[in-house]
Amino acid sequence: MSTLDIPTAAVFKPLLAPSRYKGSWGGRGSGKSHYFADLMVETALVVPGFRGVCIREVQKDLNQSAKRLIEDKIAAHGLGHLFDCQKAVTVTPGGGLIVYQGMQDHTADSVKSLEGFDVAWVEEAQTLSARSLTLLRPTIRKPGSELWFSWNPRRKSDPVDKMLRGDEQPTGSVVVRANWSDNPWFPAELEQERLDDLRMKPDQYEHIWEGGYEAITEGAYYAANLTLAKAEGRIGQISADPLMAYRAFWDIGGTGAKADATTIWVCQFIGERIKVLAYYEAQGQDLATHINWLRASGYGAAHCFLPHDGAAHDKVFDASYEGALRAAGFTVTVVPNQGRGAASQRIEAARRWFGRMWFNQATTQPGLDALGAYHEKKDDARGIGLGPNHDWSSHGADSFGLMASTYEEPRSTAPVRRNIKGVS
Repeated sequence: MSTLDIPTAAVFKPLLAPSRYKGSWGGRGSGKSHYFADLMVETALVVPGFRGVCIREVQKDLNQSAKRLIEDKIAAHGLGHLFDCQKAVTVTPGGGLIVYQGMQDHTADSVKSLEGFDVAWVEEAQTLSARSLTLLRPTIRKPGSELWFSWNPRRKSDPVDKMLRGDEQPTGSVVVRANWSDNPWFPAELEQERLDDLRMKPDQYEHIWEGGYEAITEGAYYAANLTLAKAEGRIGQISADPLMAYRAFWDIGGTGAKADATTIWVCQFIGERIKVLAYYEAQGQDLATHINWLRASGYGAAHCFLPHDGAAHDKVFDASYEGALRAAGFTVTVVPNQGRGAASQRIEAARRWFGRMWFNQATTQPGLDALGAYHEKKDDARGIGLGPNHDWSSHGADSFGLMASTYEEPRSTAPVRRNIKGVS
């Protein structure tokens, strides 16, 4: 039998050796999917009776699976006589098979059907839920079995990122970053697409092509502002002025398991510059937790600005945030209700003053993530906007908008001298 020659980019070389967990993350055009499809075919060829499963979180039909890619690889390598490409499965040499499934369709009982499989390859792994990952990992338990993951990262909190890019990885993990620049066969057509995105979608480019987290949602209210702030170096290491007052701007979520998140932005207004120093978010916690964070972070003397509902009593505890904060020794201002269109007013104020804002990235990144995801809800059928979308990002965006709407441009204090001259 002739030797099978599989061209392989050097970036994937660490994934060739046997490993319990193999992962490749990065942007578009890196060849991640092609590498794992080749590896699946290769493994099926050298292991008689091999059984593999290609997994997505949601797979409504086989058109959404890796079946076509794997069968294209079989054809490209001239191996069609050794594999039987059937309608729903791919039969491998020695009576094995490759199947294609969606984890969302599995239960704790049904997933047991995968116990004897050699390899599970999770495509688009950034969409895999924590539930699915918990079901899958102990199920693929055959001696020498492997789990493969390929993905373009979205958020640090995605289960696959927490598992394979967190502070600790499972034993036997080999993970590589692969981008378009690592692909020796990167096609000219994709190069033009990449350059177009660099020019036309600078806010999305890092995520699409370089494997960066999805920091800015397409169409987000502050997409252009965040992109410009990053380019101008206004997101980085910022220190507080010890002689200036701290201001803490709140969005109140309340207590209880189903309550919205409470968020706080801490800043200093220093002339024409707004130093954004810290961001805090907590869900379902009582007021004492928020106060403890302010004090522990060095903001125990901050002037607290609350939205209009800060004067209302909490649904769980018979006290208003305004009264409780005053009792805790804070100076408090309740910002009056801006009425209808308040959210739009806050957005416009934030856009107007964004160019004066400097962010300490290390302590505000979760808040920046919220601003990057805050977007308009749309009725696609009618092509109309329905106002800001109320989701996880809106709480941080609301307190940010409160900060911006409270800021006032300093009046000039420069002395004026009139040089009056008459006509002779």
